[in-house]
Amino acid sequence: MQIAALETFLAIAETGSFHAAARALNITQTAVSARIKALETALGVALFERGPAGTRLSLAGQRFRPHAEQMLRTWSFVTAEMAAGPGARGALRLGAQLSLWDALLVDMAVWLEQEQGVVPFTLNYDHALDMGVAVAERLVDLALVHDRPTQPGIEVTDLPDERLTLVSDRPLTLGQDEMPLFINLEFCAEYDRLWQQVMPPGSRQHIVLGNAAMGLRYLMRRGGVGYFPDTMVGGPLRRGRLHAVRGAPEMRLACRAIHLRDNPGLGQIETVIIGLRKLRGGR
Repeated sequence: MQIAALETFLAIAETGSFHAAARALNITQTAVSARIKALETALGVALFERGPAGTRLSLAGQRFRPHAEQMLRTWSFVTAEMAAGPGARGALRLGAQLSLWDALLVDMAVWLEQEQGVVPFTLNYDHALDMGVAVAERLVDLALVHDRPTQPGIEVTDLPDERLTLVSDRPLTLGQDEMPLFINLEFCAEYDRLWQQVMPPGSRQHIVLGNAAMGLRYLMRRGGVGYFPDTMVGGPLRRGRLHAVRGAPEMRLACRAIHLRDNPGLGQIETVIIGLRKLRGGR
């Protein structure tokens, strides 16, 4: 089992030295070196470089670090579920591919608690993680995605599209007024294609903020224009803090819930899908 080696690898990456990692883990430096040697032998790469400035991750070590973190998270889920005993209901792992649906996952967690009682769950907002792969590899039980996954064995439930409105911090008319800084959320290829069709070619100065909540806060504090989900901008629009850009078409992005057909938590997953349909019903 390489779990101890993964913990040791991450401790060195965090502390910057084998000696400091040994202290943090309360083991000998010899044990630290042995664990890393075994891990490097198994991977066939050197994970660290040593020099006058101390120990640092090699390029291979930098690539390996997020995988090590993910493997430890998965191991933590597994040990917690096994410790719960036979027949116990494990934590349901929910994820989202796009930052569009972070708030929806939170609403889903609240709905589960209100409708089903206390339900253990974890929410994954790692937007860089391919959620199709995460579901296929059983890192996540159910995920919200835009693109239809290609991995075998995945069940797809189509939910109502996410509707986005082009909003600005001041009244504007598309094609008549000069467009201010565009807040580009880089959700997906479809999003990029649509906004580039709408924004005038001469008004494409933009800044990339790949998180919807961060992007909206930036727009409201700094000013600008951007496509945001109606569920986020409805309140500011009603209060006059934001303005829908006149003449701009709405944008719609597909929203899909995905899970493995043979997931042992299928009963819980089906309950979540019922909740998602209810929560999305008015969207």
